[in-house]
Amino acid sequence: MEKNTLFTISERTGYSVSTVSRVLSGKGREYRISDKAISAITECAREWNYTPNLIAKGLRTKKTGVIGLLVPSIANPFFANFSSIITSCLIESGYNMFLVDSMENEDIQDKALDSFLARNVDGMIVVPVGTSPERLEKISLRTPVVLIDRYYPETVLPYVCTDNYLGGSMATEYLLSRGYRRLLAIQGARDSMPNRERVRGFEATVGHAGIHVETRVCGSGFSEINGYSETMEAFRSGFRPDAIFAFSITILLGAIRAIKELGLSIPGDVAIISFDDNDFLDYLDPPVTRIAQPVREIGQYASDMLLKLIDGTGIDDGSAGHILFPPNLIEGRSC
Repeated sequence: MEKNTLFTISERTGYSVSTVSRVLSGKGREYRISDKAISAITECAREWNYTPNLIAKGLRTKKTGVIGLLVPSIANPFFANFSSIITSCLIESGYNMFLVDSMENEDIQDKALDSFLARNVDGMIVVPVGTSPERLEKISLRTPVVLIDRYYPETVLPYVCTDNYLGGSMATEYLLSRGYRRLLAIQGARDSMPNRERVRGFEATVGHAGIHVETRVCGSGFSEINGYSETMEAFRSGFRPDAIFAFSITILLGAIRAIKELGLSIPGDVAIISFDDNDFLDYLDPPVTRIAQPVREIGQYASDMLLKLIDGTGIDDGSAGHILFPPNLIEGRSC
């Protein structure tokens, strides 16, 4: 098959290369090219699956029209939702997306960043893994980077996240207000900023309660198996919590499975509250009480911030590009 180039389309339609180029770049009307020519060229391009060479276009315009999006687990409903929202926001602004799953692995993250740079992306939105911002800060000197969901202490990188300390405190305070006194907190990836802040909010709220509360913080990943195994271990070891704080929806699902296998009821035998929101939580039996992050607002804000950095207009909202959105509590009947 012939290479799908402007020259091929020119030969097949009989129109000049410059006319073909103008039509396919969306400037047919601007150059007063006839409807007949536009229709013929567009149809030929569609027939031969022509797509513009974005790298070549980038050499001319200094932009490729591509944004790199890096998340730690596309299998996690939270990050799948985040990715969908950000993609929608940026496609509406005329960009294409290059999505990579780092699988909570710093080596994979580094390879993904190399891939973004090799493709000359115009900017990056990153849910980072690891404990050092050095690589991303160096990249930001040439390519705009916005962190989302997670950030590094003292970093110069702009970020848009939820106030996870507040969320951890809200969930704990809610459990205590309802009389629960043996609390199991099942955490996620221990080095991630959201996890550390949720633990900090949990422990600080218990410490300030002024009442006797037995607690256990355990776990090491935002996964269903983590929620399942830690719940099983708690009951088998004799801790027997009267309430569980799951640090993610995936952890929640694992914990619910364990509770069911143990022959226990929610909330009769053990209550449960989760961090993160999803519509399906209202259809579980019972509907789950949770701390909801304002995902749509965060995704829109981060997208707008990145576009400003790409356009060179900068961030002028007085925040130094460091934004924390407050979460809210959605009551179900699980605690």
